[in-house]
Amino acid sequence: MQTKKLNQTTVDRIAEFLERRATESVLAELEDFHPEDIAELLERLDLPYAKLLLYALPEEKAAEVIVNLDEERRAELLQDYSVRELAQEVIENLDSDDAADIISELPQERIHEVLQNLEDPDQAREIADLLSYEEDTAGSIMAKELVKVNASWKLMRCLREMRRQAEKVEQVHAIYVVDDEDRLLGTLSLKKLLTTSTKTPVAEVYDRKVISVTTDVHVEEVARLMRKYDLVVIPVVDKDGKLVGRITFDDVMDVMQEEAERDYQMASGLTQDVESDDSIFALSRARLPWLLIGMLGGVISSRVVDYFDISQYPEMAAFMPLIAATGGNVGVQSAALVVQSLANDSFNESIIKKLLKDLGVGLVTATVCASLMFAVTAALGKPFNLSITVSLALISVIVFAAMFGTFVPLTLNKFKIDPAVATGPFVTTTNDVIGLFIYFSVAKLIM
Repeated sequence: MQTKKLNQTTVDRIAEFLERRATESVLAELEDFHPEDIAELLERLDLPYAKLLLYALPEEKAAEVIVNLDEERRAELLQDYSVRELAQEVIENLDSDDAADIISELPQERIHEVLQNLEDPDQAREIADLLSYEEDTAGSIMAKELVKVNASWKLMRCLREMRRQAEKVEQVHAIYVVDDEDRLLGTLSLKKLLTTSTKTPVAEVYDRKVISVTTDVHVEEVARLMRKYDLVVIPVVDKDGKLVGRITFDDVMDVMQEEAERDYQMASGLTQDVESDDSIFALSRARLPWLLIGMLGGVISSRVVDYFDISQYPEMAAFMPLIAATGGNVGVQSAALVVQSLANDSFNESIIKKLLKDLGVGLVTATVCASLMFAVTAALGKPFNLSITVSLALISVIVFAAMFGTFVPLTLNKFKIDPAVATGPFVTTTNDVIGLFIYFSVAKLIM
């Protein structure tokens, strides 16, 4: 049966049912909805109705829905849950990685209380272990639930053990083979399990070629490996090579989406992670720092204009926006390409080689733009020395901007600073100032 899709008509109908406290009608309406769609519904409903709906859902389904909620709405809905309800109705119905994500959002004292209220001490230990890893590492996003077999077992015993272990695993993506010390040795394919005699030892049929990551590897590296080798799941080992968990591709994509959103906001000049529905104060606080820096750049630009005394050549003012905009655009283009290659881990050139390459690109694009601009200014009847000034300044500004836009993200990356900051206001503002300085310097020499 296909899951139903959420639309405004459904939202209004469910809100009407909830207003009449007709929870049975609501549950019947939502029976074929995916948990993700129910989470969207909870975010679109008024908070009192959302709370009423969440309490009406069966425990397991409610837990799945809570995982898919926006962090802010989740906090609003869970604030009325007691510690026992949170532990036994929500956390106990989730995989360890999802449980750890939700618990990590709680105040420190409440985290301890929730773990104490879990009925399964093994689950509490697993979640506590996940919470001990640094954020954005493989250990912090892995799940403890997996299926593993010992290399010394016969396949018949493997089948029995797999049936027992699979009860705790929502989806079995891989069967891992370990030794007596729990060190990861390889994987056992389902095909081998089905087509080989049950008396055969696992050691004779498992695949020894396995790609794994350690708990301290950054999630970006995990995503790169999974993308490179087309993996749906990747095992996680500790520093001794012992199997401690596994990461599925959807877990990595959730984190990478958050990373991409942060990078985009940073490139747009937002200093904090904000949403469009955040408060006016929060949005203003996120926008102001780079706006103030941009204003400072504008003040410096005005001082450059004053220094060169543009009143002697007022016709130059008409081309100031052209110089500033072109330099800014070229710089952002260069920076964006470098940031993209760094993010994809496809940057494999030396800094010198990359700068020389961008020097060539800058010269080609600058020559084309400058030639076109010379023809335009000549056609407009501008003085010859002004046409030459604008063209030569354009060449200088484009070449500088291309190399500056390449150099800055590479330098930031070298010093472990997110290079995404280089693709926005930083490069644009700097190129505005330097571009105008170059423009007037060229003019001083020629005019």
